[in-house]
Amino acid sequence: MLNSLFFTARRQRKADIAVMSQLTPSPWQYAWRSLRSNKLAMLCLLILVVMSLWCIIGPYFSPWQDDATDALMINKAPNAEHWLGTDFLGRDVYTRLLLAGRISLIIGLLTMLLSVTLGYLMGALSGYLGGITDKLIMRFADLVMTIPSLPLLIVMGAMLSELDFSPDARVWMVIIMLSLLEWPKLARLVRGQILSLRERDFMLATQVLGLSARRRLFGHLLPNTVPILVVMATMAVANAILSESALSYLGLGVVPPMPSWGNMMDAANSLIDFQRRPWLWMPPGVAIFMTVIAINVLGDGLRDALDPKMTRSR
Repeated sequence: MLNSLFFTARRQRKADIAVMSQLTPSPWQYAWRSLRSNKLAMLCLLILVVMSLWCIIGPYFSPWQDDATDALMINKAPNAEHWLGTDFLGRDVYTRLLLAGRISLIIGLLTMLLSVTLGYLMGALSGYLGGITDKLIMRFADLVMTIPSLPLLIVMGAMLSELDFSPDARVWMVIIMLSLLEWPKLARLVRGQILSLRERDFMLATQVLGLSARRRLFGHLLPNTVPILVVMATMAVANAILSESALSYLGLGVVPPMPSWGNMMDAANSLIDFQRRPWLWMPPGVAIFMTVIAINVLGDGLRDALDPKMTRSR
């Protein structure tokens, strides 16, 4: 009889736990609810989704090709055929704007992935191992951060121009350059998180259980640093798009015939274009402005949703 009562109570506790797990939202569900309550962040998320989808599928619905030139339609103002006008080769600005958006967004996303991966690995190893490893990684990160990023990017871009890479290879080289300059910021933040987490009870329990360093880093420390990784990832995308646009505007980033928002503005850098042909530089400029502002506002919303302790007083 006692065994029957014991098993009955045990089954009841399991049922109560299952019910409570359904009633109590997970941290991700709570973060999503908090983000949905932020109307400005949700508006920016919608803008980014629509812009990304339109850059991907929009060119397929355009009757104009990127490399289709027309000598009779050079520098024409917006009209019924060319919604955003044509450039100095008679190419459709609207089609090139969407194709350039693909390149700029791809550069931002791939730069984010590489910098977040490298930054997490370096920061986690530095904070978890400590000692000489910590000193070497952090001193190298400090060295990279002390160098102004834009002048360094200009020097590296000039070196790429001298080496005469193909336009496709230039895109990958720009991604690598931007990633190498972005990872130290994330590595320092991850290191601080790891230093505070590794002394907590759940990490001490992993040591007692004899778990490997790989399982401790990726199975227990990584999930607890996801909020800061998500927030920094959004900021990294915006920084990469701005840096690529600046490099391409100077002729040191993505080079023609491959379009990007930066080199589209570089093609309209004369005073006559600025005064009389605003359709050449305003669309890419507005696209950069909207994308970067939307990413930054969304990043603030994600920070407030994922880390309520850092929520700003409103």
